[in-house]
Amino acid sequence: MELVEALKDKEHLRNDYWEKRDHFLALRLQWRAQIARHLFHLLPGESILEIGCATGQWTRVLSAENRDSNPICATTFSPEFHTDLKSQNLPDNIEICYLESFPGDLQGRQFDTIVAWHVLPNENYGQFLTTAKTLLKPGGQFLLFEPNPWNPYYRLRHLLSKLFFLKPRKQTQASFDRFQMFSILSEIGFTGIRILPYDFLFPPIPKFLTWPMENLSLIFENTPFIRNFAGDLFLYGQKPPPENWERPLVSLTRHPQFSGKVSIVVPCHNEEANIPSLVKNLKAFYNDYIHEIILVDDNSRDRTAEIGERLAEEDPRIKVIRRNMPNGVGRALRDGIATATGDYLLLMDCDFQHILPEITGLFEAVAEGADMALGSRFSRQSILLNYAFTKILANRGFHLLARILFNKSFRDVTNNLKLMTRQVADQLWLESDDFAANAETGLQPILLGFDVREVPISWINRSVDMGFSSFNLVKTGPNYLAVFWRLFSRRLRGKPIGLPVKAKAPK
Repeated sequence: MELVEALKDKEHLRNDYWEKRDHFLALRLQWRAQIARHLFHLLPGESILEIGCATGQWTRVLSAENRDSNPICATTFSPEFHTDLKSQNLPDNIEICYLESFPGDLQGRQFDTIVAWHVLPNENYGQFLTTAKTLLKPGGQFLLFEPNPWNPYYRLRHLLSKLFFLKPRKQTQASFDRFQMFSILSEIGFTGIRILPYDFLFPPIPKFLTWPMENLSLIFENTPFIRNFAGDLFLYGQKPPPENWERPLVSLTRHPQFSGKVSIVVPCHNEEANIPSLVKNLKAFYNDYIHEIILVDDNSRDRTAEIGERLAEEDPRIKVIRRNMPNGVGRALRDGIATATGDYLLLMDCDFQHILPEITGLFEAVAEGADMALGSRFSRQSILLNYAFTKILANRGFHLLARILFNKSFRDVTNNLKLMTRQVADQLWLESDDFAANAETGLQPILLGFDVREVPISWINRSVDMGFSSFNLVKTGPNYLAVFWRLFSRRLRGKPIGLPVKAKAPK
């Protein structure tokens, strides 16, 4: 009962804060629903347990962000909130559950994911987390948002209340440090643990700073030292699955217009560890869309080509291109695009295998009329984890310069995750031989006047078992500037921006 009273108290404190102080609430509800979707890579039908839902504001947004396709069990510890929730017209996928104890009526049930916002008890959070683990299926994931104990605003407010003998505001954050929490979560048995700063858009920041803070928040969250000033932390972990466990996969195809018409072009360099799972998951999620999967082996030193050819023997839609020296992402993309015969082309890297459910957003954009959809890592709705700060600065500098030179608004044209129509693909003229070609595939369609839309995705740096990227900022950075110069000078002189790849691609 002591734990339940603490959870009930937390639920009321958060709801009171939302009603009286949080003038950014609408944005924050949406952002956190989106980070849950991206971080979990949610699939339709996977179940969500929300602990401490209060009046259900986040519940509704969480459901809507996932097209009401995930069953949500929204729990409250307060009879007042339960009565309010029962009077609401909620979607059919939302189940309301009142808990007088924890886990109470949830005893024996298990969910694919658990989410909660500011409910971690101040004292007995170890008991809470241990119980929460029993409510997860093997392989299940949790995501908690908690106030950042190291935020200087909280510390200053506490100090001032002492200096001026003010009545201190009731403690709203659990008193833990990051290392202690890592240790506790590990002892409980969670894996893949992440405890990271999150969200710079919170009171007392004034409302008129919404736009700049909305745009800077993602950068601040990845900036050394500065990120410690974030308003919240998010805590993430997974309940270990049994050996040989595989996540149940479902088809994500919804649009008949893509059926059998999508050529997927994947540049590959030393990707033997990633090719089998990438191809398997592509076929599981998007089999009906696939016209062909083109694996462009860019002179790998491992068994990338051999593994690809073995897969091609099993499925004639898989094609392997063995490139000759010299290497280069741009060269691989040129060869892959020139070989593709589908009505639509999806360009992607091997390490995007974990975010494949999010590619549905690209198909949605093109189905709605876009000529090309870009997977954007730098939207406020995106997730960016373990992205090198130097690369963030270079990327933001590149896009700022592009906006100035071309007077076009976009956030992330350089990511090699793009879905385009055949018309767009036939207009590309890729002159860069390395990673800078990714800038050309993004900028050229925009400058040619095509309808290009950005879709938020997550970006999580490669895990050790996936190998390492060969991207080198020092070597590639000047080539990105060369792309700028070529396109800008041609635009000034009225020269063509793009030309058909098959006819004009550089040797």
